[in-house]
Amino acid sequence: MAKESKGKAKKASKGPQPYKAGRPCPKCGPGTNLGAHSNRLACGKCGYTEMTSTEKK
Repeated sequence: MAKESKGKAKKASKGPQPYKAGRPCPKCGPGTNLGAHSNRLACGKCGYTEMTSTEKK
């Protein structure tokens, strides 16, 4: 016998969700977004990287 789930029921999705628009790559142009990492923004297509400030006071 299969056990029944005691967890909460999941809500049905309302169709495909749009991709979160990020900052476009300045080298590649629109259509290629920079990936947000912990300390940088990076383009996966051309390798462009911007370091973000992580100032400690």
